[in-house]
Amino acid sequence: MLKNKLTKNQLTIGSWIMIGDTTSVEVMALAGFDWLAIDIEHTSIDLDKVKVLIQIIQAKKVKALVRVSKNEEVIIKKVLDMGADGIIIPMICSESDAIQAIHYSKYPPIGKRGVGLSRASQYGEKFEEYKKWVDDELVVIAQVEHINAVNNIDQIIKVNGIDGVLIGPYDLSASMGYPGKFEETNVKEAISKVIDACKANNFPSGFHIVDTDPKSLQTKIEEGFTFLAFGIDYMFMKDSATKGIKYIKK
Repeated sequence: MLKNKLTKNQLTIGSWIMIGDTTSVEVMALAGFDWLAIDIEHTSIDLDKVKVLIQIIQAKKVKALVRVSKNEEVIIKKVLDMGADGIIIPMICSESDAIQAIHYSKYPPIGKRGVGLSRASQYGEKFEEYKKWVDDELVVIAQVEHINAVNNIDQIIKVNGIDGVLIGPYDLSASMGYPGKFEETNVKEAISKVIDACKANNFPSGFHIVDTDPKSLQTKIEEGFTFLAFGIDYMFMKDSATKGIKYIKK
């Protein structure tokens, strides 16, 4: 179980869904990832499609996460009611942001989430079991993608209910004035600050490796990251096609 691995700070590897096509998602779900994150922050994937993609991913015994559009009550409630195994929440920059995310994700008395009898609770038939599942199994990941989050990392990772953090390198570097320049000294120091804080607290640290080179993934594993997003669905297709045709044209 993903939650159990996160609790033990064990390595898990997932990937990113941005195409939204059912066939491509099924192919990704067969690839061997521990989890897949459906991105609705930077894509045109609508909520009806999100529910279908969650069903496809879970049918292949893979955990279905959703990267929501923002730290906002209604969107979080909707994707969780659809039965998502967890959520990844962008732009968590402070302790109060992290607390708000938990309030929107968990039922009272822990949180403030409204009750909807939908797919997650088998349309109300197993609401009591689902309540317990939310407490025991729901995964909530805070995205660290702003320098303010780096400066507040010690407080963020101590918020009860946050199961891990995931560095978004593009937005983090952009917030520091170096969009996409991950080798800038200040950016590297910010990333190191996050992973050092996580290591000190035996807390899952994550990173989204956008490229599809397994060596990049291995590097992040060696650096100590344990919650890793590897590639993007369209990147695997683009990189494979590009490399193949370049080889043939030579």
